[in-house]
Amino acid sequence: MIPAAFEYARATTVQEASELLRRYGEEAKVLAGGHSLIPLMRLRLAQPSALVDINPVRELDYVVLEDGRLRVGALTRHVEIQRNPTIRENLPLLAEVADEVGDNQVRNLGTIGGVIAHADSAGDYPTIAVMLDAEIVTNKRRFAARDFFQGLFTTPLEPDEVVCEVVFPVARGPHRYVKFRRRLFDWAIVAAGAQRLDDGSWRIGLTNCGPTAVRCLAVEQALAQGVSPEEAAEHASDGLEPSGDLRASPEYKKHLARVLTKRAILQAQ
Repeated sequence: MIPAAFEYARATTVQEASELLRRYGEEAKVLAGGHSLIPLMRLRLAQPSALVDINPVRELDYVVLEDGRLRVGALTRHVEIQRNPTIRENLPLLAEVADEVGDNQVRNLGTIGGVIAHADSAGDYPTIAVMLDAEIVTNKRRFAARDFFQGLFTTPLEPDEVVCEVVFPVARGPHRYVKFRRRLFDWAIVAAGAQRLDDGSWRIGLTNCGPTAVRCLAVEQALAQGVSPEEAAEHASDGLEPSGDLRASPEYKKHLARVLTKRAILQAQ
């Protein structure tokens, strides 16, 4: 299908992007990789009045290790996250997740900032951000990841606000991200992430098990108490309220949450 008519502008700085968004109003959208937005526009499920293209904003393309934190610019492509030596050394889980995102075309064009701003519960990066207590930094303020993702496709971003970077803690310990899907490049029906921190504690997260990414505190607490991974993983579905769809019922997603959490922990170990 053909998208509805829209205006188009290119920004070369974050400030210019914010000014353009303010000028075009609340119905304007930021264009980065476009792999989430453009398909919605073609189906006319999204009809923005204007697109502000931020691809020329090179100041948002970087990976920096600073004071025990890994700062990843919003325009960093999936393929760069997948291959970047600083990420692979200091947060290999993030590189592993990038390797699971889409196909080669998506990985070469898509950006971490686009996935974060889109706030799809089936997205992989929001899960890693929530489970590791990452920060989302915009041109105006900073958010804890748990506060940034408010619901399906819902964030506190204002009309002229741009995601600038995601700040992760360094975590070099055992890790695994297990993604269950029908075909290789599909979105996850359910996915589970496991990361052991330097202090020996575990962080566990789930993808596509609710309106936002889920951090499994009950599983983390069970592991901290010395419970086996098999027993701890049984708590992965505690409090979950996943929505059903053509691929999986709510009960099946809960089952997958338990099974994939167990696999992620055991494979990480």
